[in-house]
Amino acid sequence: MLEILRSRGANGANGEKVGLGSIRRPVLGLALGGGAARGFAHIGIMRTLLANGIVPDVVVGTSIGAAVGGAYAAGRLDGLEDWARSLQGVRNILGYLDIRLDGSGLIGGERLASRLEEAIGETLIEDLPMKYASVATEIRTGHEIWLTRGRLVEAMRASYALPGIFSPVMVGDRWLVDGALVNPVPVSAARALGAEIVIAVNLSTDIFTHSTTIHAHGAMPAPVAPATGETPAKRRFPRIFSPERTVKREFFGSAGRPGISSVMVDAFNIMQDRITRARLAGDPPDLLITPRVGQFGWFDFHRAEDLIAHGKRAAERALEQIQETIDVLAPAPEGAALKAEE
Repeated sequence: MLEILRSRGANGANGEKVGLGSIRRPVLGLALGGGAARGFAHIGIMRTLLANGIVPDVVVGTSIGAAVGGAYAAGRLDGLEDWARSLQGVRNILGYLDIRLDGSGLIGGERLASRLEEAIGETLIEDLPMKYASVATEIRTGHEIWLTRGRLVEAMRASYALPGIFSPVMVGDRWLVDGALVNPVPVSAARALGAEIVIAVNLSTDIFTHSTTIHAHGAMPAPVAPATGETPAKRRFPRIFSPERTVKREFFGSAGRPGISSVMVDAFNIMQDRITRARLAGDPPDLLITPRVGQFGWFDFHRAEDLIAHGKRAAERALEQIQETIDVLAPAPEGAALKAEE
C-alpha cells in the first residue's frame, strides 16, 4: 500500500512522468470535524494515517478540526501535540482564556491566538504545500464561508469561535463564528478542493447515539402532602449573599439545575449532532472514522493524552477499510504482487 500511495500518475500531482504499468495516485482528502477538546483525537488519527503511508493532499476542517488540520498543513503538528500534552491542569488552561463580560463572547481569544501566532507565525494559506480550507459561519447571513486564502491563524481562529464563548472574528468584511453551525464535518469542502477519496472524522458519533422522540410527556405528579403534625423543612438562606458565588452558580449550575455553560454546550452538541447526520447523509465520505470520545467534555483540554490515544485506536480500526478503498481506485500494477513476494 505504501508504494501505491507514494507513486504518482502519468501526469501526477508533481507533474513527473511515470513508467508503464504505474497507476495514478488518487487525490486523498481529510475532513476533520468540530468538537472542542475532543478534537485532540485528530492528532492521534493523523499520526496513525501518516505512519501507514496515508498522506492527504487536501485538508479541510471545522472548529478544532481546522486548528489541527492547519497545524499539520503548516508542518507544526509536533508543536501542537507538545502543547496539548502540556495542558495538565485546569489552571494551565485558564491561563489561555481572557475572560471578559463586556464583549460579544465570554472569552476574547487574544491569548490563545497569540499562542497560535508563536507556533505558526504569519503563514498564509496560499503558501501551504497542500490544499487547505477552514470552515466558518457568517453571523448576519448564515453563509457557509470557506477560508482558502489569507492568514492561517486568522482562518483557524474564525472557525473555532464558538458563539457566546469566543468573540466573533472579522475576516475581510465579514464577522465569522464557528463553522459547526453549518458544516460540522466538511466533506463537501474536501470534494470541492479536488479530493477523490475523502476520509472524514466525526467526533460526535457516540454522544447521543440515536436520539428519539418522547411521545407523551407532561408535568410530574403533585408531591404528597406531609402527614398531620409534620412541617416541611425550612429553606435555609445564607446570611451573606456573595455576587461572585451567585454568578458562578448561574454559570455552572447546581445538582438540580443546569447552568448557562452547560445549557450552551448541550444545545450546541444537539444542534451539531443533528446537522452532522443530515450533511453526512446527503454527502457521505468514502470512509468515516469515529473515535469514541463522547465521554469527554468540551473543555477537557487537560485530557489530551487520552484523547490522542482514542484517535489512534479509531484510525487503526479503519486502516483496512482505507486500504481497500484506495485499492479500488488505484489497483496495484500487474506483476506488483509477484515482485513483492520475490
